[in-house]
Amino acid sequence: MEPRRLTVRGFRPIWCLAAPALVLGACSSEPEAPEAVETDIPEELRQDTGTRAAPDVSGATPMEERVATLGLLNKRNNISQDLEMSPGESRRIGDIIVRLSACERTAPWEMPQETGAFVQVLVEGKGEDEGEWRKIFSGWMFQRSPSLNVVEHPVYDVWVKDCAMSFPGESGASASSES
Repeated sequence: MEPRRLTVRGFRPIWCLAAPALVLGACSSEPEAPEAVETDIPEELRQDTGTRAAPDVSGATPMEERVATLGLLNKRNNISQDLEMSPGESRRIGDIIVRLSACERTAPWEMPQETGAFVQVLVEGKGEDEGEWRKIFSGWMFQRSPSLNVVEHPVYDVWVKDCAMSFPGESGASASSES
């Protein structure tokens, strides 16, 4: 015969009630998000990409006056930021350099609508390769087809968000693409 256990209905130890409150209280405090720090590009990697003259559409924004917005994500520390760059510009953030050679978008009367940018991405090596820069991407990226040309890197993602430019007949001085 088994011994009988004495139980009291409706009685719960105090720790059963306090534990969920402590867990929920700990979840509400979020750590401060780290910020990316922009640094200089090494002299040997500075490059005048020299914007190439695009076919001239009468009244369209010249290449050197366009502004591309690129997204940059550091997956290691979850820092995401927008880079606003003009064609020919390079930007270094930590151990990544992003170069923009050109940005384009289709005219409002053309279908399908697309926004693209020609981008190069370089990453500084770690360990034995420290100080050496390796090109991990060079090509056109497209806003609506990000998987067409993708930056394949374990730490960084780069993508096109916009190309601010205008065409004849558009309202606004520098209309941008619709998202």
